[in-house]
Amino acid sequence: MKTDIRLKRNYTKTITSKFLLLAICFVAAVLISLNSGLIRLTPVEVIQTLLGIESGPSSIVLVDIRLPRITVAILVGMGFAVTGAIMQGVSQNGLADPGILGINAGAGLAVVVYIAYFYGKIQFAPVYMLPIAAFVGAAAAALLVFTLAYKDGKLLPVRLLLVGIAAGAGISAGMLFLTYRMNAYNYDFVKIWLSGSIWGTNWKYVLAVLVWIVVLLPVAVYKSHRINLLFMGEEIAQGVGVSVQRERIVLMAIAVGLAGSCVAVAGSIGFVGLIAPHLAIQILGRDYKVMLPASAMIGAILVLLSDTIGRVIAQPVEIPVGIVTAGIGAPYFLYLLTRR
Repeated sequence: MKTDIRLKRNYTKTITSKFLLLAICFVAAVLISLNSGLIRLTPVEVIQTLLGIESGPSSIVLVDIRLPRITVAILVGMGFAVTGAIMQGVSQNGLADPGILGINAGAGLAVVVYIAYFYGKIQFAPVYMLPIAAFVGAAAAALLVFTLAYKDGKLLPVRLLLVGIAAGAGISAGMLFLTYRMNAYNYDFVKIWLSGSIWGTNWKYVLAVLVWIVVLLPVAVYKSHRINLLFMGEEIAQGVGVSVQRERIVLMAIAVGLAGSCVAVAGSIGFVGLIAPHLAIQILGRDYKVMLPASAMIGAILVLLSDTIGRVIAQPVEIPVGIVTAGIGAPYFLYLLTRR
């Protein structure tokens, strides 16, 4: 009994120390991003602006441009990372990712349709309609991919991966076709957005994605025990009384909502949902109760640092964050494929 208590205390201390390390890395990433860009701000200017002491150009740069962008990057990183973790658990496929499985492409197609035919024509809150449109597209893509991945009543991980890649390619082709029917302004916007760019650099877009993240992330963490059981296999989950199909539908709805809202404000940023869960597993293990929050933190750090690199590496030109994450994620994806 005493040994069990001691082991539990040691485990708790280990988990706490690792989360503390992630928190330090997160704060460092935020500070680096705050002080990066064409206009350099000293740490003193940043602190004074945040406290309301400093005003003028530094306040405009920090409060109206950088802080919204940093906040969107954090929220998007958390959303994509948790989406990937859920999909990997539900499908029992460590290569599952909303970008690889075509979910991001479905959300992107819906957003492109909305921008091409409805954006600016809907008077009521057009910005906040973007996540809703993206959710519809992501849900349709997820339904298509998961339906085709079933065989003999079972979800086959390899079949899921192949169907997702094929569906994503087809949907992306549809997006490209629609872009040629746009006017020049919308075409330039969509071209940048499709490459995975944090373009929503004002507080309206922060609010548009924040509502979805605040609602769905706690629900995902609450469902973490169910994800653990589903990852062990349908037989084990059913043996302890879990309704496998219902839980899969609920969890996939959460994943689709997170992915869709993130795509709406940041485009299709790939590989975050693949890399972050794997890093979280290596650091904290596969228990989704701790792995999901860790994945969210790692995803936020990854997107934030990638966006910072994209802003400073080729100044004054900005490289979309999706290109930076692809440069990191593509080799990692190939590495995981060789291991399988």
